[in-house]
Amino acid sequence: MGSCSCAPAQPGQHSVTVGRSSSSLARRFAALLCALLLLPGLAVAQDWNYRVRPGDTLWDLGGLYLKADVPWQQLQQHNRIDNPYRLPPGGLLRFPVSWLRVEPAPARVLAVRGIVQLAAANGSATRALLAGERLHIGDTVQTAADASVTLEFADASRLQLREHSRLRLDQLSRYGRTGMVDTRVRLQQGRASNRVTPARGPASRYIVDAPAATSSVRGTVFRVSAGDGTQVGATEVLEGRVQVGNPHGQRLVRPGQASRSASADTPPEAVSALLPAPRLRSDATTLAPLPARLAWEPVAAADHYRVEVVLAATPEILLFAATTTGTSLVIDNLPPGALRLLLRAVDAQGVEGLDASADFLLSDQPPPPLTVSPLHGQAVNSDRPRFRWTQAPGASSSVLQIAGEPRFLQPLQQQASTGTDLRLATPLPPGQYFWRVASRDGQGHQGPFGQALPLQLTDDPVDPALQPPEAAHGELTLRWQAGSEGQRYRVQVDRRGDFKAPLVDETLAQPQVSFKRPWRGTLHVRVQYIDDDGHAGPFSPAQQVKLPCRLCYGAGGSALLLWLLL
Repeated sequence: MGSCSCAPAQPGQHSVTVGRSSSSLARRFAALLCALLLLPGLAVAQDWNYRVRPGDTLWDLGGLYLKADVPWQQLQQHNRIDNPYRLPPGGLLRFPVSWLRVEPAPARVLAVRGIVQLAAANGSATRALLAGERLHIGDTVQTAADASVTLEFADASRLQLREHSRLRLDQLSRYGRTGMVDTRVRLQQGRASNRVTPARGPASRYIVDAPAATSSVRGTVFRVSAGDGTQVGATEVLEGRVQVGNPHGQRLVRPGQASRSASADTPPEAVSALLPAPRLRSDATTLAPLPARLAWEPVAAADHYRVEVVLAATPEILLFAATTTGTSLVIDNLPPGALRLLLRAVDAQGVEGLDASADFLLSDQPPPPLTVSPLHGQAVNSDRPRFRWTQAPGASSSVLQIAGEPRFLQPLQQQASTGTDLRLATPLPPGQYFWRVASRDGQGHQGPFGQALPLQLTDDPVDPALQPPEAAHGELTLRWQAGSEGQRYRVQVDRRGDFKAPLVDETLAQPQVSFKRPWRGTLHVRVQYIDDDGHAGPFSPAQQVKLPCRLCYGAGGSALLLWLLL
């Protein structure tokens, strides 16, 4: 073990020339500094214990775990083994940590979101960091706005570096095959969340150095903030315990507590409780399908709120992040999968509180159908328009939504159908709307909605554009524009124009009607289109046909065409 010259002054020596209280303070500081400096040496002086398995030999174990310059005979002497050829199974062998083989343990990039830059230790040009890469001692990682990166270390501990953050990897090593890992990182800017695997031996350590304090753990979940000109550095503990300190003092931070560190020149502040988790409002929170809408009760002393969406199985992988001073938020886009919502309050110093969480599932199956009609932006003369779409693979039913805005924050209507078309059950007034369709499988599970399409509903009157009638053999024939396939037509002809007792009132499969021609006078004509589902649109405005005299219907008379818009 190394030594430390922290002993008190001997008689005749004068380390300080100030008053008694200052001298006492200096001695306490020197003792604390000495203890901090000796901690690594204490760990190295300890033994790592190995439980003997059947067939183990000292030379085999020495080859697996010892440094090349440490012979297995030293292991025999250290453990006072008389017969090196007989190792009783189940017994313990003590390996001094300083004898163990040490090798590099690169970190692996699990996930990258947004723009993340790597400044490699080898001095190569800064470049974009990619998922799956390996990081080494001395590498520096920096995230841009709305970006994050997740690192995994040799013992499966994970670190999530958030937006506007910079992290340097100072130590990445492991003690051979012992499972003990030595990880030390330097958070130079921003924030990092950590999930640390419990230590597997006396030499295991996980340390985060921040500008104002160092956080060291042996298995826990915690967050570290580097602090800046407006916010203090902080360590926030969610699980386990974290030792936070600098040369001026130490704090043990337990679950649900935080330690603030304003400066490296002052000791960490006394621990304080984290802000409580906000309460999600069940009456205003819907996470699936998208857009996800959430609302929560305000938290006293909260300055703002942090909202995150992570993978439920790997919560260190960040998919979405936002801050808001309000108590509600809408999330438009998320990838499919088993996801988890995290919501926490943040105080005025930037210290984040406990998480409220909710798991939910977003699936991309069954896929949304393709829309058929109405077309994009089409104007439809109906208060109960009819919608058509295709049958998506794996779908047994569909869901139609209508809204007055494209984000569908408050849908006006929602209807389900086992077919590929439906008509709105409730009329809508004229105006601009949006519609979209999602599929459901046989178990009722709903997939994502398709693209929202604009739709214009109008009640403008239809101009039938009448043409001269056709008269032959004592009959008068009226024709009009054909509608959609499967539509029928109700035509009314009236002498007075009030259609209380029409001369003709027929429903036809073809867009024309013939009836006994009147002698003279003015006829009033209107037509109604009837869809194949029985829905009848409004009658067209009445058009007039004047019959001055019977002789007007001689040979060569032209056809009466009543053109109606759909």
